[in-house]
Amino acid sequence: MWDPQQYLAFDDHRSRPFYELLGRIGAEQPRRVTDLGCGPGHLTSVLSQRWPEAIVEASDSAPEMVAAARARGVHATLLDVRDWTPEPDTDVVVSNAVLQWVPGHPALLDEWARKLPPGAWLAIQVPGNFDAPSHRCIRELAAREQWRDALEPAGLLQPRNVLDPTGYATVLATAGCAVDAWETTYLQRLTGDDPVLKWVSGTALRPVRDALDDTGWDRFVGELAPMLREAYPQQADGTTWLPFRRVFAVARTPGV
Repeated sequence: MWDPQQYLAFDDHRSRPFYELLGRIGAEQPRRVTDLGCGPGHLTSVLSQRWPEAIVEASDSAPEMVAAARARGVHATLLDVRDWTPEPDTDVVVSNAVLQWVPGHPALLDEWARKLPPGAWLAIQVPGNFDAPSHRCIRELAAREQWRDALEPAGLLQPRNVLDPTGYATVLATAGCAVDAWETTYLQRLTGDDPVLKWVSGTALRPVRDALDDTGWDRFVGELAPMLREAYPQQADGTTWLPFRRVFAVARTPGV
């Protein structure tokens, strides 16, 4: 279960890549703008503000997120991105921090690029930190005997299949698009007790929470917390530095 409040706890940090992705989209008067994986909808409104004349639609696969987005006034539907098909007038597609959860998503990008109308924009951003100490700690703990049977079905023992910028550029260029791809590592300054644990609780640990009961969850995070404190030591001023790598690609379909 996705918790919108936990996800929004680090809204400023998590939102920055979205704005940088949006800044590379050159669409001026799109007819329809689609937000795939809108989460709680707090950023979908930014799309409406930039393109006020466009039809802005949003979707997410988590009922909790769709409910939160609708509460914000966002026209959101419950939908798995693998089932999405663009309308003929879809001129902008944004997928922000979603596709890392979708196995085989490079093939999905190829399909979208070929189905979008000429001159459409397809913009994606995914975390590239699955080899970071935080995620290695989660996989190491999940692989231990007491957790393996419960957590292996959740896919936690292997890194996510996320490409580097060259990989995404190749996929989209092969589909005929003009592509701008890059990566950025942000250095987040976190505060409070166990801030990295709180950070990953909103994203990487959600499959763990779904797979375990309350007692198991408390035990798991109790074992994970000291591992993360060692991997990300608190500084003398009480803050903690968290490197945060992101991979971006913005493509424009051919035909204009």
